[in-house]
Amino acid sequence: MLLPLLSLSALWGFVLNLTVGDGQALLRANTIYQTVGITSTDLGLQLQAERARSAVAITTRQLTEDLGAQRTRTDRAVTTYKRASTEAGSALDGTLRASLGALDRELDRLGAIRSDIDNGRSTRLAALNAYNRVLDSLFRVYDQMVSLPDLAIFQQAAAMQAMGNAREVIAREHALISGALIDGKLTEAEAAAFTEYAATRSFLHTRGTAGLDLALRQPYEKVFAGSTFRSFGLMEARIVATGAPPPDGDAWNASAGQVMAQLDRLGMSATQELADRTTDAAIAIMGRIAVAGGIGLIAVLASIVISVRFGRRLGAELAGLRSAALDLSERRLPLLVERLRSGEDVNVKKELKPLKVSGSAEITDVARAFGSVQRTAVQAAVGQAELRRGVGQVFVNLARRKQGLLHRQLQLLDRMQRRTHDPDRLEELFRLDHLTTRMRRHAESLIILSGAEPGRAWRKPVPVLDIVRAAIAEVEDYTRITVEAMPAGAIDGAVAADLTHLVAELVENAAIYSPPDAPVVVRGDMVSNGYAIEVEDRGLGLSEAEYGAFNALLANPPEFDLADSDRLGLFVVARLAQRHGVSVLLRRSPFGGTTAIVLAPRRLVTEQPALTAGDTPPALPSRTRATTGGGRDSGDSGDSADGTGGAGSGEDAAAEPAARARKEGDSVSALPTRTRKKALAVLSGGGGVSGGTHAGLPTRVRQANLAPQLRAEPPPEPEPEEKTERSPDEVRDLFSAFQRGTQRAREEAQEEGEA
Repeated sequence: MLLPLLSLSALWGFVLNLTVGDGQALLRANTIYQTVGITSTDLGLQLQAERARSAVAITTRQLTEDLGAQRTRTDRAVTTYKRASTEAGSALDGTLRASLGALDRELDRLGAIRSDIDNGRSTRLAALNAYNRVLDSLFRVYDQMVSLPDLAIFQQAAAMQAMGNAREVIAREHALISGALIDGKLTEAEAAAFTEYAATRSFLHTRGTAGLDLALRQPYEKVFAGSTFRSFGLMEARIVATGAPPPDGDAWNASAGQVMAQLDRLGMSATQELADRTTDAAIAIMGRIAVAGGIGLIAVLASIVISVRFGRRLGAELAGLRSAALDLSERRLPLLVERLRSGEDVNVKKELKPLKVSGSAEITDVARAFGSVQRTAVQAAVGQAELRRGVGQVFVNLARRKQGLLHRQLQLLDRMQRRTHDPDRLEELFRLDHLTTRMRRHAESLIILSGAEPGRAWRKPVPVLDIVRAAIAEVEDYTRITVEAMPAGAIDGAVAADLTHLVAELVENAAIYSPPDAPVVVRGDMVSNGYAIEVEDRGLGLSEAEYGAFNALLANPPEFDLADSDRLGLFVVARLAQRHGVSVLLRRSPFGGTTAIVLAPRRLVTEQPALTAGDTPPALPSRTRATTGGGRDSGDSGDSADGTGGAGSGEDAAAEPAARARKEGDSVSALPTRTRKKALAVLSGGGGVSGGTHAGLPTRVRQANLAPQLRAEPPPEPEPEEKTERSPDEVRDLFSAFQRGTQRAREEAQEEGEA
């Protein structure tokens, strides 16, 4: 709509510019004629008169008053001309302005020409040629002024310009002969110049007469056929033939003067005739401007009105189509895709409602095309959802099978451990048991990413410390993990397995992306919003942009993309956190690594009484190293309520022997108390003072006022016990005890699940 309107406006502007351009050209021509044209004509006549009188003055070598008066008239004409050319201003184009500039420079030379004449430094022909150069510049201005939009008028004006040039040549002949009549002779150069003038005059008359139309040519033909012009022609031919001035000077002057006067009158009348014709042409041009401008303007206005009405209607139709398309793309399709992703069955035919639009046939066709796009998009979304569902089900089935095989493998390892008494074999079995536990966690990761439940759960709350220990036991570099003492607290049993998996992924990530000799610290604390667990490593850390991207993924986990399989653990953590409302945040550690903060909400946390001295070893340090044995934690070996394996019974591999020893009445000795290596000896003689100083003050005695408890010698430090290597039987008994403890924990967990 806008393009046709612009095209029509451009066409109207082009036509209007052509017609208005012609009118402007006429206005410029009229302005130039009224200013430069009239004044330059008078200037040319005055220059011609001064030229003729100067030729006489050079011959007689007398500066007459007549010459002085003529020079004054010429100067006034120059001043008037220059003022008029300045007034012309913007009407002058570049070419005409350049010609006027050249004429101004020639006019400025008039003073030098006159000075040469007055001082006798100029010959007759040289002076005439100097004036001729000034007049040549003037006639070049005339040539540039002949610029009219009407071709016929332009041709007549050009012919009239030729007739004017011929009249200038006659004036040159008259000036040259006027000087020669004084001394009665022509120099050879002057005779050649006169011959050239005569030939040029004849050529210009012939050319000008041929270019004029009948109305303008007839007056000139009458002059050329008259006796005055024939007499002038005969005298001109005789001068050319003899190379001498005419014998009758008065006859020459009279004939030349009459011819120039007749030509001046014809020039004025022809100019007036051309002016009248130009007026008629201007009226015609103005008529064309009115027609083109008026009709074109009406057409443009009508087009604008029609276009606006049509545009409004089309805009309303397109707005309705846009609204329907946006509703489809921003509301209906996203909801449909979300329902498909959530596993909901969708009736495609019911959901594919056509776009409701009203308007022209074209808009209706576009709506149908959108409907086709809608069907294709929905069918593609349904196909993708079915494909994802099928792939996810394949992953779940494979993971379930793998999980069942791993559970059977764990049971087989348990039986092998019970039958084995060789310490080396038992250590290898424990290592294999640990690897199997990790494989089970990886199988559960596939189940989680597929959207299914792993299957492990407990009815009773599980202590946070046991969850952390069970998670650490599933990490390969568990010996690097340091668990700080954490307040008592328990997690809902339905969430314990998933939280164990979540913490295990974070701990494993911290161990992998930190130096092999750097510790990984796990700490926890009860906070106002729940229970917080921190996993801190001392690796290289991440950039702020990476922290922001990972935290956004953890807060709003997207659909799993196979292209991001290198961040599988991060997706698993995000899915588990979203499932139970757990917050996970990554930030920079003070040590330069990364700290992962897991916040279990208050609804998942239950209070647990603090452990008493009878429940824990008296010398339990504030920082407990993770188990260094190869056995699984009790959660990994115990059976869950559904028979697929437990997530931890609350005791890890290192705590099993200690718990068993406490139940049997054994005690654990405390760490030795740090004492001073050597006490200072106390001076004998009690606390008395000896004489005194020369000033009468008492003399200080070292340790005279020492507390009685510090005066006695400390008991000698106990000698360190000599370390002895365990015998194979002792190692066997140690692993057997560890095996019995883990087996008993599994049985207890299975009994709880069955209850």
